[in-house]
Amino acid sequence: MATTIEYIETNGLKVPVIFEEDKRLPLVTMQFVFQNSGSITDTTKAGLAKFSAKLMGEGTKKLGSSAFAESLESKAIHISSSAGKETFVMEVGCLKEEFSEALRKFSSLLKDPNFSDEAISKIKTTTIGALSSKANDFDYVASNELKAVLFKGTPLANPASGTIESVKSIELNDVQAFVKEHLVSSRLIVVVGGDIDVNKAKDEITKIIKTMPKGKMTSLPYYDVNQKVSESILKRDTKQAYVYFGSPYNIKYNSDDYYKARVATFILGTGGFGSRLMEEIRVKKGLAYSAYARVSVSKSSSHMTGYLQTKLDSLGEAQKTVVEVVAEFVENGVTKDELQQTKKFLLGSEPLRVETMSQRLNRTFMEFYKGQELGHSVKELELIKELKLKDLNEFIKSHREILEMSFAIVTK
Repeated sequence: MATTIEYIETNGLKVPVIFEEDKRLPLVTMQFVFQNSGSITDTTKAGLAKFSAKLMGEGTKKLGSSAFAESLESKAIHISSSAGKETFVMEVGCLKEEFSEALRKFSSLLKDPNFSDEAISKIKTTTIGALSSKANDFDYVASNELKAVLFKGTPLANPASGTIESVKSIELNDVQAFVKEHLVSSRLIVVVGGDIDVNKAKDEITKIIKTMPKGKMTSLPYYDVNQKVSESILKRDTKQAYVYFGSPYNIKYNSDDYYKARVATFILGTGGFGSRLMEEIRVKKGLAYSAYARVSVSKSSSHMTGYLQTKLDSLGEAQKTVVEVVAEFVENGVTKDELQQTKKFLLGSEPLRVETMSQRLNRTFMEFYKGQELGHSVKELELIKELKLKDLNEFIKSHREILEMSFAIVTK
């Protein structure tokens, strides 16, 4: 059955439900996706959204973490929470016959989260421990430093999990305020799939929505990349240099030209072997095991990023090569053969992207979230198929802003 968009009308709201029936296994999954509620909202304390997601994984205050987990395990029910950049997601998975019970558990969690000093202390300890262990993960360090360089002065400059200092500062009232503001029905998109009738699913979900606070939807801020090109070098006890680079990419998430950006970036650095960066940096010069570049385009930001690791004594040459490859790419565009090979890969690999129900649900969710019509992804593939070399190269040359590269480097 194809994925469809349904609606639940209650409490003066029209809550969208993305649904796909799949009877191959007696399983049901459901997600409550809260918009404009991810780490981009961490304006005062970095890591608060992810911290709050962990709190929602600590069971109800009535039962506590262990007893709530045991009550789920006895019925083979899974409930988890996570925070992305722009969304906060709570997920339920269960056997078909346990769907009603799973939603009762889920509803009790929404009504009575484990807001306790004990839960806060536990999460602080585990989070600070995890952050401490990442101090020597130089990919993590360089990646976060690049965010700080590109988005200085905005929430996107902060590590999504926060810093040791910011996590220490999070208190119970901060999490309570986050949940009160963000886990509300006015921000909600529901995603459901599995061996269940759509009307039964909607009836069960409506009961939960009716008990939720309505709250209010807010507009999502948009953050431009810092206009000042800069370089940040962090000195660590390392045997390799970690080179992360990024630049503005002036294209919106709903642009009609997004498919061109997808093709162009694949050729430049997303496509692995055969991509410009990999070919020049690894194959021809042997400067790194791998080198990548990709474009991140969302409602709240748009930029290009890339990375590589290299020997300490070849850092300068590797960095120079990145700049040269990108400059040549913008100046001269791509070849007919590169375009044809990219088309073959993107079109040929498409079936692998929609093999599972979760992949199809996620694709439909992203189409809906971006305000696109259902089936937009299929139309995009047709546009890629018909893309002319001249049009692609004109697009590439029009985005000279990717030459304005900033670097974050971890070296000895």
